[in-house]
Amino acid sequence: MKLKALSLVAGAIALTLTATSFAVDAQTASPSPVLLAQTPQKERGPWKELGLTDAQKNQIQAIKRDSRTKMEAVLTPEQKAKLEAAKQARQAQRQAGQRRGKGGYADLNLSETQKTQMRQIRESEKQQIQAVLTPEQRQKLEQFRQNAPSRPQQGNPQ
Repeated sequence: MKLKALSLVAGAIALTLTATSFAVDAQTASPSPVLLAQTPQKERGPWKELGLTDAQKNQIQAIKRDSRTKMEAVLTPEQKAKLEAAKQARQAQRQAGQRRGKGGYADLNLSETQKTQMRQIRESEKQQIQAVLTPEQRQKLEQFRQNAPSRPQQGNPQ
């Protein structure tokens, strides 16, 4: 039972990390905040099928920005530098037309305390986003998660 709960948490973390990296990519892809504000955001995965209102999209973006800020506050200066270098490498790969490699938080050698804090931030983010969605949207999102192909999880299996 504990393993199942841990697997669910790991899945939620993986989904959120993926969504966060897309948001970070969208923010760093444009050199100008004005251009970024004028560029329509591509909705990926289940988000495009939920029929989110503009207000919901704005709320979710604010929640994700807040979570990202909190997560970066958990990192040491060395980890922040490593994360920034990985972001720049991904951006260079995109500009060269190459596919993105893995990276991000998984390569930062987080302490157990940091991992716990990150999980708590992700869980809080998930709950806040759930509160923004209508019951129908929550149901669609849950169906998508259940039907999504399982991906191998990074990190230590327990």
